[in-house]
Amino acid sequence: MQLRLVVEYEGTSYQGWQLQPTGPTIQEILERALATALRESIRIRGAGRTDAGVHAWGQVVAAPVTSVPDDLDRLRRSLNALTPDDVAIREVTVVDDAFDPRRDASSRVYEYRILTTHAPSLFWRPWSWHFSRPLDADAMHAAAQALVGEHDFAALCGADPAAPDRTTMRRVLVSAVTREPPLLVYRVEATAFLKHMVRNIVGTLVEVGLGERPADSMLALLASRDRTQAGPTAPAIGLVLREVRYEGRSAPARPKS
Repeated sequence: MQLRLVVEYEGTSYQGWQLQPTGPTIQEILERALATALRESIRIRGAGRTDAGVHAWGQVVAAPVTSVPDDLDRLRRSLNALTPDDVAIREVTVVDDAFDPRRDASSRVYEYRILTTHAPSLFWRPWSWHFSRPLDADAMHAAAQALVGEHDFAALCGADPAAPDRTTMRRVLVSAVTREPPLLVYRVEATAFLKHMVRNIVGTLVEVGLGERPADSMLALLASRDRTQAGPTAPAIGLVLREVRYEGRSAPARPKS
């Protein structure tokens, strides 16, 4: 059997999700906590391999175990006591051995926050890219809408030495920019994402918002398949893995504040 965890974390202090020799990762923190709580070595799998500095409110994790504890709520509390304050386990449930959090996901939802104020904010600093220049949110939204559907996203893909031959075709279900003062929020849902894809989209949308790129240029950019024709990669700090969905059933949403 496996345990299914729903985890949120602030990624600021971590080298991403996946185990790395260069510093702490979310996978390392969770595996250490599980090993202590369950007294066995456990190798977990996550639904999304978030990069260094990227956050999550709904990461889904599978943890194979030799036996299932009787009190899962007590296990959740124990895991939260064993993890740092910037990692929180929201749910622990039991799933069968066939469950694969990455391959079984029907889609993933990411959000990117841009703080659009003259002065930086200590409150929003860990969760947003502070951008003090005016941005045309309507133009950004119009450009974002063009990404909905199945396209080749090679022009918006970061180099991935681990998968040089992987297809760059992806299906985007939602792509929208909304005003949520003092923020602009970009929401994107897709069946799968490429390396740095969301951050490259945001960097390109910001150029649209500045008037440096036409709002109707996105399809031509995709057709070029040329990464050098797109905008810069936006900082990791504003990106959150919001939710992972499984055949129409959502992972529990982040509690409203």
